[in-house]
Amino acid sequence: MTEGAGQDSMTAGAPLAGAQAAKAQARRAEQPGAGVPEHGTEPTAASVWYAVSGGLITDRLLEWPADVFALTNVVLNRAEAFRYAVAAYDWPPGPFGEWPDAVASAARAWGAWAEDRRGPVPEVVAAAWSYFRDRADIPLERLAAGQEPQLCRALLTLHAVADEACAGLGVALDSSDGIGCVYRARGRELLARTGSLARVGTRFLRVFPKVSTPPTGRASFSRYATVHSPCMDIRWHKMPVRHRGTDLRSEYATMLLLPWPLQVRATDFRPLKESLHREAQDPYGLFEFAPAERLDLDLLDRVLAAARLEAGSVDVVVLPESAVEDSEINDLEKVLDAHGVAYVQAGVREPIRQPGKLPDNWVHIGVNSGLEKGGGPRPSEEYLPWFRLRQNKHHRWMLDESQVEQYHLGGVLHPHIRWWEAMDVPRKAIHFVEVAELVVVALVCQDLAENDDIAQLIRSVGPTCVVTVLLDGPQLTSRWSARYASVLADDPGSAVLTLAPLGMVERSRPHNRDASRVIALWKDPTRGVHEIAVEPGADAVLLTVCMDRATRFSSDRRWPADNGTSCYDVALYQVRAAAAGAGKPSAPATPAAEPVLDAHQLHVLTCWAEGVSEAAAYAPEQIDGLLAQAGAGSGWRAEFGLPELAPRLADAMEALGRGVRAVATSPGMPLFDALLTAASEDRAGEERLDRVVRHALLSMLEERRTRERTRERTYRPIPMSGHRPRTTGAGFTPD
Repeated sequence: MTEGAGQDSMTAGAPLAGAQAAKAQARRAEQPGAGVPEHGTEPTAASVWYAVSGGLITDRLLEWPADVFALTNVVLNRAEAFRYAVAAYDWPPGPFGEWPDAVASAARAWGAWAEDRRGPVPEVVAAAWSYFRDRADIPLERLAAGQEPQLCRALLTLHAVADEACAGLGVALDSSDGIGCVYRARGRELLARTGSLARVGTRFLRVFPKVSTPPTGRASFSRYATVHSPCMDIRWHKMPVRHRGTDLRSEYATMLLLPWPLQVRATDFRPLKESLHREAQDPYGLFEFAPAERLDLDLLDRVLAAARLEAGSVDVVVLPESAVEDSEINDLEKVLDAHGVAYVQAGVREPIRQPGKLPDNWVHIGVNSGLEKGGGPRPSEEYLPWFRLRQNKHHRWMLDESQVEQYHLGGVLHPHIRWWEAMDVPRKAIHFVEVAELVVVALVCQDLAENDDIAQLIRSVGPTCVVTVLLDGPQLTSRWSARYASVLADDPGSAVLTLAPLGMVERSRPHNRDASRVIALWKDPTRGVHEIAVEPGADAVLLTVCMDRATRFSSDRRWPADNGTSCYDVALYQVRAAAAGAGKPSAPATPAAEPVLDAHQLHVLTCWAEGVSEAAAYAPEQIDGLLAQAGAGSGWRAEFGLPELAPRLADAMEALGRGVRAVATSPGMPLFDALLTAASEDRAGEERLDRVVRHALLSMLEERRTRERTRERTYRPIPMSGHRPRTTGAGFTPD
């Protein structure tokens, strides 16, 4: 390695001055087909990266830490070289107590540098990058065999620093010093708009936030980011919904579990005409689940009233698979809106409406436009469209002879025929929904049991909670759903909730066993597994969950960080419908013609509201610069290949900036406290868009203040001086 390569500077548009080998590699990179291995040649870092990403190893990757994370993750995985972080006697480099601090310091500096790329790249990053770049054509077999220890050290160092630099690009952290707040806000918008933290084309690979690391001790070499192939559409949504306030009581959620339909008849399972095939051998057919029992809005109204009387508010409502017909969603949301429910997750069925077209089966995810848990009911004339997401089911249910007998369906479905659910099978897509302190994933029945790409993704990301709606029997610890829930609770450490309809639970009587009333199962890594039964005479169960701090670990010897979140159940209540509710809607819900923002636009707005929260708390002098980057016409979006903001979203950004600047110019209390006070004030006659913007900002301000007050231990602080810290010492140093 050329002496002094680690000291070279890098500015926007200008490559890092490097050694002759690096210049030669850059010249080769300009040629068509560069990086593509010739037939019979051994794979190298350059050829593997080209095959995976369609790109070249150039200094442009240094401009964005998540790009370097993707590159090093791919190379280290392909070379099986992560093992040297736990097996090599000389890892980590330098004294152990110095390396984790150097990594964290370099990550902060890298994020700050990425905002405008002025001055030098952090020394640790520059030295490791230059050493790796010069050797990108070395066969990976040499790295795998341990013949390139310095190259391995360079890659592991880059990977650790890049991972650390991804902290806060996805899930919010407890604290910050404000350095790199514009960089993090850009990264959050990039995730919202492309489904990846990296600038690499999502048709090649995606970099996604990591929510938690395994509590089981399984090796995890990253704690803030993870790399995945583009085998499915992956989306992240941040919904700014939480309880008002900043004390411990704001970190909980009341979840109403509605095990409906409460009665399921055999005739609710209907074989499709002319769907029977191969009658002579291995016959199979299609069935439709079309329950005669419709969604009872009056009963729902009275159940919500009873639940609110017990807990004060109902935050979340969950209904099982196929509990709601698609035409009932508006009416469902209107009743929930009348009781101040903030979030709904309901299994939706679509009737067969035309021959030759199979219906869909999905989970409807709705977020109340009021954006507040425990906000209380609103008058029906104020009903506004909810923010909506849709999580499709990916695997059909197949009823074989044993299940036909288990559910006593032999009178309508012949037991010697394999009956497949009549549903369309869509392309795979998964939605991660960040709501307050939780990151939630919704699954539908068989999707929980499949060991496919979605299962691997969930294990890698580690969402706080996985909610699975089922059309299944009792949720006993001895059954299949509990086994698969245990897998996710043990590793990656997610809490798992499964919910089935009481009607199906009571129909499940294999071998003439007594009927069960266990409609749900909760499993978390803190308190273990709990069966949840609905008592005779009850119509629903109210489950209360609390949030707590969780520790992130990494196997490359960085210090543990207590900035994650876990959740656990703390209370159960059997809900019996009240004699009267808030009043069933007398006519179908008629929301406004169009929502003020869609769910995607709300996420982008929230990205920058979170940036305002961070800057106001730690770097108020950066507020004007951050707001300029948030608004329409900011040049960084074109550089990242992002389209300009849609007009309605641009208006929301302008409203955010206008509100923040109005507070920032007022003398008195610190900016963060002034913003929190202003955002907490409800205003008569407030425009719909202004109200959404204010609630998004309020949610982000209160989330940051709450996490600051409730953390017991903090992330190890790294002393910083000035806006652009310089890193030296225990980082990567070539021999």
